[in-house]
Amino acid sequence: MDRTQKAALASAGIGLVVMGLKFSAYWLTGSLALYSDALESIINVVAAAGAFVALRVAGRPADAEHPYGHHKAEFFSAVIEGALIIVAALLILREAYFGILAPKALDAPGIGAAVNALATAINGAWAWALLRWGRAWRSPALIADARHVFSDVVTSGGVLVGLGAVLATGYPVLDPLVAGLVALNILWSGWQMVRDSVDGLMDRAAPAEMIGQIRQSISQHGDGALEAHDVRTRSAGQATFIDFHLVVPGEMSVKESHDICDRLEEALETTIPGAVVTIHVEPGEHAKGRGLPVI
Repeated sequence: MDRTQKAALASAGIGLVVMGLKFSAYWLTGSLALYSDALESIINVVAAAGAFVALRVAGRPADAEHPYGHHKAEFFSAVIEGALIIVAALLILREAYFGILAPKALDAPGIGAAVNALATAINGAWAWALLRWGRAWRSPALIADARHVFSDVVTSGGVLVGLGAVLATGYPVLDPLVAGLVALNILWSGWQMVRDSVDGLMDRAAPAEMIGQIRQSISQHGDGALEAHDVRTRSAGQATFIDFHLVVPGEMSVKESHDICDRLEEALETTIPGAVVTIHVEPGEHAKGRGLPVI
């Protein structure tokens, strides 16, 4: 297993621990908000397991049926995870509705809040680590998992606020009301995750900052060529596909132009981890005079 797969597997294990703590908090208090929070933890475990499977698939080398690799499997995982977040939010809204109709007094809310706070602290630390690794390793699956865990942290924070409000005012109806408000926030988070992941499946271009690095690298390492134009990129999981047209003098030999391409490929792969570079070489008369200068 590579590092991203190990992180996803660890996420499932931590999710099980957090889920156990949250269901314990619900059992101690009978709080509807705590029950809703525990429900979302089930989704966390399932989503982490899905991310692990997606990363295993994405890590497979290219084959005859998938010559460009399996990188997009990570986006499928993120779409599924976003959908699961939406399902969790709808389940919480349902429970909150019935809780508002028939509010119940809470048992041992102080102990339950303490147990839930411990689970929230574990989740918060893990979400921060996942997000940091996901961005550093350019893994959509880990980033999606981190956002999911962060949404769980937000849920737990809202639940703790609700418990505090119930204790301070003596109004048990505040418990399901807070649960409903937090569910709306989770619903929005899930929608954003699905939207971003679908955008990735549609061959979204690399970020503007990365495109700038690509163009700069071509300019710095394209000695001997006349220009580069029609630079295109697309992101697929941890891979970034880069292709462009490189115009060289018409009298240049195949070997000389090939050497320039090798130099550019090495530079781009060093600058952009996971870069897959395709260069189309053209003779000087194909210069458009509007491409990226490399001399």
